[in-house]
Amino acid sequence: MNVQVPKEALEFFKKLENNNNRDWFNDNKKEFKAIETKIKAIYNTVLISLKEHDDVDKLKLFRIYRDVRFSKNKAPYKTHFGGSFHRTKPKLRGGYYLHIQPNNESFIATGFWEPAPADLLRIRKEFEMDATEMRAILNNKTFNSVWGNFVGDEVKSAPKGFSKDHENIDLIKKKQFIFIKKYTDAEVLNENFIADVNNAFKAVRPYFNYMSDVLTTDLNGVSII
Repeated sequence: MNVQVPKEALEFFKKLENNNNRDWFNDNKKEFKAIETKIKAIYNTVLISLKEHDDVDKLKLFRIYRDVRFSKNKAPYKTHFGGSFHRTKPKLRGGYYLHIQPNNESFIATGFWEPAPADLLRIRKEFEMDATEMRAILNNKTFNSVWGNFVGDEVKSAPKGFSKDHENIDLIKKKQFIFIKKYTDAEVLNENFIADVNNAFKAVRPYFNYMSDVLTTDLNGVSII
């Protein structure tokens, strides 16, 4: 890897945190655009790396401008870079996300943030029927050492139509199926950061293979695409 997250990216956001207004940003916009160009190279390098072991058809790098219309926080600018990488649908499901933010707030995430109602029900029905393969993935030492366990929202007891006493209720009650790996500022600035991100994304593949199979078949295993 010949590209590296520039230290000035983290330093810029630290300054922006204390000066989150249009006047300051406009005065420093030239610096931001120069940093943004370097960061785009980071995300594009991750995309190239992903394509070596997965079918990823799109990178979306999010803009710095916040939508404040329905937010109590009226600060006009984000203090991080964020970008998502989309797997090619309909056969492949899931996606990757890279978040770069100072003060040890950087992370990568993968999985299913807001499954469509039909997908959520299909996943829950799969776990109701059999969660053996999902648990094998979660308990795999290599996978678990990188990603740990699921994070995300879940219902308090049981979704409608499911028993709260089901042996797999811990999986069934989840509303999101996300994994997150956090990074310190020092790790983000390290020359091996992109390689580590790519290796982590590569390690999630058994999970994506399983979920893609679930979401492209019915409960009898018959393809729906």
